[in-house]
Amino acid sequence: MENRNFQMDTQWNIIHYPEKPTGFGVLIIGDERHFVDESKCFWTQNEGKLAIINQLRQSGYTIFSSNLYGRNWGSDQAVDLAQRLYQQVIRSEILNNKVHLIAEGMGALVAVKLMEKMKGQLRSVVLLNPILSLKKHIELEKEHKFFYKKLIRELTAAHKLDQLTLAQELENMGDEVNLQSGVPLKIIHVLSSGKSYNQSKQLQQLLANTDISPTYIVPEKKQQLGSMIKKFFNQYEKVL
Repeated sequence: MENRNFQMDTQWNIIHYPEKPTGFGVLIIGDERHFVDESKCFWTQNEGKLAIINQLRQSGYTIFSSNLYGRNWGSDQAVDLAQRLYQQVIRSEILNNKVHLIAEGMGALVAVKLMEKMKGQLRSVVLLNPILSLKKHIELEKEHKFFYKKLIRELTAAHKLDQLTLAQELENMGDEVNLQSGVPLKIIHVLSSGKSYNQSKQLQQLLANTDISPTYIVPEKKQQLGSMIKKFFNQYEKVL
């Protein structure tokens, strides 16, 4: 069996099985285009993402992911479901209880919260083109009126807030992002468009007071992502 799809709290989840399991698990939290349904998921439909999944499966990793309410934008509901999915998979599969985590784009908002809540259960974390600050991301999108309005609609729905309350909460958010949870972290940023260059500048500002140095790559090197991630994971598998 290559994969298994199941529901939790109305949301579809998927587990990808390796031929020769090593006992290490990987939780994937996707970007805003991510989905999981009853038979497939975005990461198996996208050629580049499928290459990463296949490389990890060939290396013995058991990979699991959730639809996480679609465009959740780091909502507490999504964080809670991600934790429950982890617990369910650990109970049902033969896995070491410390798992790796990969999060892309918007998924990093959930990942950062999980790094705090699941310190002892995360082995290492890889963030791909991460959105680390909702406040800063909204500032970037303000230049694009159509996308900005769409983003505000998604945020009010995901966080179950009206626009006024959302605006107040964003105003109260600090500019700092806490990545000092003690969980080994690697950030990879693919410089694939003008937007990604703007995001990379924002990323540098957010990481200015930390000792985290992102790895920047050009689109032509994207096929190396799987091996880069594996190499990072391997460093933190010496101690079970």
